[in-house]
Amino acid sequence: MIDSALAIALALLIALALLAAFAVLQVLVALGQPLGRFVWGGQHKVLPTRLRIGSGVAVALYAAMAALLLSRTGWLPGGDSTFVRAATWILFSYFTLGILMNALSRSKPERFTMTPVTIVLALTTLTIALAD
Repeated sequence: MIDSALAIALALLIALALLAAFAVLQVLVALGQPLGRFVWGGQHKVLPTRLRIGSGVAVALYAAMAALLLSRTGWLPGGDSTFVRAATWILFSYFTLGILMNALSRSKPERFTMTPVTIVLALTTLTIALAD
């Protein structure tokens, strides 16, 4: 059986790596790279300006998500606060909803890439949320 501290550390490492990968993808599409089929419903190969702006906002949100997970696991302060505990559960719920949204995407690349990644993010966030 895996030690709970090791499981939490592994979950954090995986979640941070995936959030970083998402951030890189969003930066690339915001800069006009033709990877739009993986984001925002996959309707545009190159994103229009409004979605490029949304991708920039998404990068900031991924950083906030990473900070939240780092706080909950004790790498940043405040991890035992009611706010951080509740926000971690909200983040888990967000990723759980994201599984459904990505699974329903009309874009095959988005559906087949982002759905499994979002499942992993939901599971890693759940592991962190359940931590003592």
